[in-house]
Amino acid sequence: MTKFLNSQVALYKLRQLWTKPHGIWYKYSINLPANNMSNFSPPDAARAVWRGVRNYITKRPLVVSFEVTLSCNCNCRHCDLGGIIRDEKQIKPDEFARLTRSLDPPLVQISGGEPLLRKDIVDIVRAIKQSRGTSYLMLVTNGVLLNEHNYLQMHKAGLNQLSVSLDFPDERHDDFRRHRGLYKHLDETLPQLARFGYRDIILNTAITKDNLKDLLPLAQKAKEWNVSISYSAYTPLRTGNSSYSINDGGDLELLRKTIYELIELKKRNGHITNSRAVFLNTIKFFEQGHMPNCKAGVRFFVVMPDGAFVPCSLHRHRYFNQRDMMKNFSRTNQCGACYVSIRSYTDPSIWKLLKDAPGYGKRLFVKSA
Repeated sequence: MTKFLNSQVALYKLRQLWTKPHGIWYKYSINLPANNMSNFSPPDAARAVWRGVRNYITKRPLVVSFEVTLSCNCNCRHCDLGGIIRDEKQIKPDEFARLTRSLDPPLVQISGGEPLLRKDIVDIVRAIKQSRGTSYLMLVTNGVLLNEHNYLQMHKAGLNQLSVSLDFPDERHDDFRRHRGLYKHLDETLPQLARFGYRDIILNTAITKDNLKDLLPLAQKAKEWNVSISYSAYTPLRTGNSSYSINDGGDLELLRKTIYELIELKKRNGHITNSRAVFLNTIKFFEQGHMPNCKAGVRFFVVMPDGAFVPCSLHRHRYFNQRDMMKNFSRTNQCGACYVSIRSYTDPSIWKLLKDAPGYGKRLFVKSA
């Protein structure tokens, strides 16, 4: 009972902190530009932050990732998916809406496989947003099927962020993704989409041994295309292939040097989205070879194409509600073998998340240079 009352007091105080006229978010949001074109308004963001605080304390998810299909039109070297799955069992848009209402996360991610392979992907986006309009909604794609038409359709349906994978700043990306012509397509398409001014496109780069020397050129490419970029750490959990891992002395030294250069570049270049803490933890992950205290199944989890729950895309133990998943997986989970984006942004303490929230807000609402 005492624990419950303390949680309620904490929730009340944090709500006051973030919503009253002297609160942190209020002070920040009233200074946002009037011509903001984002689908996510400052009041939406304030409500999402409040929901995140509540979910953090009550052990509900901060992020839910809907893997809407496991089919993929690439065959990436660092991934265990690739190819089309015939007769895949898939839930419909209204079921995604029901799950979003039930789970009530502040952030929803649509992923795969390749989500743009779903013919009803715009309907899925619309259903999720209409079910809980103040959830921040992002979609992760390899970009093969991305074009002006579906980009604008998804934006109109309520999509807040489009995350596009990019591993190299040139045609080597085609070889890594095993899809000829993909880099040229992105080089032509992403600058064109960025010109609409929605500021909702983010490149997603997994740091590997092979692209370690390209991390700074990738940041420059993001600036050239007028989009943002986020870095995450490669893990061999998917494929068992450790050849892409960074674990020897020379590579680790180059990683440290490059990460600190990216931290400095971020101060001058608004296109890099990683926080300093996430960057430093990325170094730690590669140095240690692991990152303990994973909260998969609690702070984040994945919903499979057929509606089953799994703790993460790397551990596909199937459950049909979060309570069973927490009891049978999360409570005894000792895995620390990844530091992917969905984990890195949900790992910190509640106070650290709150401290960083205005910075995330700035990224959402203030136009990039």
